[in-house]
Amino acid sequence: MRLLAQLVAVSVVALVGNMAVGAVQWNVWPTLALGVATAVLSLLAYAWVVRRTERRAPAEVAWKGAGAPFGRGALIGFGMFAAVIAVIALSGGYRIDGWGSVSGAIALAGVTAAAAVTEELLFRGVLFRFVEERIGTWSALVLTGLLFGLAHLFNPHASLWSTLAIAVEAGGMLGAAFAATRNLWVPIGLHFAWNFAEGGIFGTGVSGQSAPDGLLHGVLSGPTAVSGGEFGPEASLYALVAGVVVTGVFLWLARRRDRLVPMRGRAAGVAATVSLSR
Repeated sequence: MRLLAQLVAVSVVALVGNMAVGAVQWNVWPTLALGVATAVLSLLAYAWVVRRTERRAPAEVAWKGAGAPFGRGALIGFGMFAAVIAVIALSGGYRIDGWGSVSGAIALAGVTAAAAVTEELLFRGVLFRFVEERIGTWSALVLTGLLFGLAHLFNPHASLWSTLAIAVEAGGMLGAAFAATRNLWVPIGLHFAWNFAEGGIFGTGVSGQSAPDGLLHGVLSGPTAVSGGEFGPEASLYALVAGVVVTGVFLWLARRRDRLVPMRGRAAGVAATVSLSR
C-alpha cells in the first residue's frame, strides 16, 4: 500500500502538470511557470506521502542543502552530453546550422524541469527504493532500468534499440547515482542537465519528442548508431558507452561507501554464517 500511495500521489501531480504544460502549446512564460510548478508540487507531494506512509522525514529530497548535490548532478549531466555530442560531431553525425531560439530554450527549461523531477521521483524515489528494499541493489537496477526504458518505448521514433539504450544509459545510470548518494537531487540534476543540454542548448531531439529549437539549431545525420537518428542522441552508441562508464563509476562509489543492498536471502545467509562463526 505504501508503494501504491506514493506512486499515485506523484503520478496525479505529474499528469495534471503535464496536461497543463501541453495546453499552453509552448507559449514561453506559461510553459516555464507550469513546468517549474509541476516540479515543485511533485516534490511536495512526494515529501508529504512519504511522511504519511513511512513515518519518516524524506531526507532524499530535503530542501536544505539541495543546491550542492543538484549542482554536482547537473555538471555530470551537462559534461556527459557535451562529450557525447562532440564525439558525434567529430564522427560526422551532428552539425550546427546557426542560432536557434532563446524563447525555445526557456520553454524547454520548464518542460525539462517537470520531466526530470517527476520521473526521478517515480522511478528512483519510489520504485527503486521499494524494489531495492526487497531484492537488493543489483536487481533493482536491472528491473527499474528496464521499466524506465519501456516507459519511453511509445515515444515518437522509438524502437527496441532506443528502449534498451534508455534502459541502460539512463535508467541504470540514474539508479546507480541514487544508490551511490542516497540523495535524489543528484539524479534530478543529472537528468535535467542532460535533457536540457540535448534540446535546450544543442537543439537535438530529446527521446524522440518534438520541441522548438534550443539556443542552437542542431542537425543530426548519418547512421543511427552514430547520431541516434530521429530519436535523438540517446540512441547513439556513444551515449550508451558514456552511460555505462558513468554507471560504473557510481556503482564503484556505492560499493566503496558500503551502500549496495544485498538480496534478502543472501543477506540472511551472510548473517547466519557470521553468527555461527562466533
